[in-house]
Amino acid sequence: MAIPDLMPHPVAAKYAVLVDVGYLYAAAGEVLLGAKERKEYRVAADELIQSLQKHAEARISGELLRIYWYDAARDRVPTVDQRVIAQLPWVKVRLGNLNARGQQKGVDAQIRSDLEALARHHAVTDTILLAGDEDMVPAVEAAQAYGVRIHLWGVEPPYGTNQAERLVWESDTVEVISADFLRPFFSRAPQPVPVAPPAAPSPAQVFAGRAPAKPHAKPGQVAKLGPSRPRVEDVGEHVAQKWILTRGRDNIRDLLPGPILPTVIDTELLIEAEKELGHSLRPFPEARVWLRDGFWARVYREFDLGVGVSSK
Repeated sequence: MAIPDLMPHPVAAKYAVLVDVGYLYAAAGEVLLGAKERKEYRVAADELIQSLQKHAEARISGELLRIYWYDAARDRVPTVDQRVIAQLPWVKVRLGNLNARGQQKGVDAQIRSDLEALARHHAVTDTILLAGDEDMVPAVEAAQAYGVRIHLWGVEPPYGTNQAERLVWESDTVEVISADFLRPFFSRAPQPVPVAPPAAPSPAQVFAGRAPAKPHAKPGQVAKLGPSRPRVEDVGEHVAQKWILTRGRDNIRDLLPGPILPTVIDTELLIEAEKELGHSLRPFPEARVWLRDGFWARVYREFDLGVGVSSK
C-alpha cells in the first residue's frame, strides 16, 4: 500500500510592487545629488522601473501581478513623464494631487487602500513596498492579517535613516537599495544659461533634408489630394494652445527643447488634430511634419525661444 505524500508542496508567490515615487525620488535625489526639489534633477523613470522589476524577480520566486507607481500631478493632470510611464507593461500609475506649494495630497491614502485591497481579495501573497512614511503601518498590519508578507524597500540615506522606525519594525523583510543601484537613472537638471537663448530651429528646418512622401496613384487613377499645409499648421498651433491651457505650462515645458516628441505625445497630437480636421492624416506623411511644425511654433512662442511662425 502506497504511503500518501503528506509533505506540504511549495506554493509559488504572486506579488505586487508598490512604489511611493515622492519618497523614492526625494531620497535618491538627496543621497546622489544633494538635491532638495525634484526640479533639480532628471530621472530615466522607464529604465529605473525595469531595473526595480528585475531586482524584485531576483528576490521573490513567483509571478509579478503589477507595479503600482504612486505619484502626484497638479489637478491630477499627468505630466509628459507620467504619460510615458503609464504606457509601460505591468505598470499602473496612480496620481494624487499636487497643490500650489508642491505638496502631494492623497498619495498615501491610495497606497494604503491598494495594499489592503490586494490582501483582502487574496490577489497577492507578497508585497514589496518602497516607502518610508509611518502612515503605511496600519495598512501593513492589515495586509499581514490577511496573510500577505510585506517586504519593505528603502533608499540608502546619506546619514541616519529616511524611513519610519515603526514601519521597519512591522515589515517582514527589509532591504536598502544602494546609491550605486540608483545612480545610473538620476542626473542633475541642466542649469539655465543667463543669456538670451538662440533661435531654436523649427521642425521645418530640422526635417528640411527629408523629401516629403507623396501618395502614388495607380495607372488610370488620380492621386488623392492631401490637406493644405497652412490648415494643418494652424491645427497644430491650436492643439498646442489648448494643451498649454489645460495641461499647464510646466508640463509643456518638459517637451523642450524639441523638436522630437515622445511617441505617446506625438500620437496624442495626431489624434487631436484629426478630430479638429474631421479626417485622417495618416495617409499623408508630409502632413505629420507640418502638424509638428505648427505645434512647435506655438510652443516656442510661448517660451520666447525666438521662433515666430512656422516656415512655409
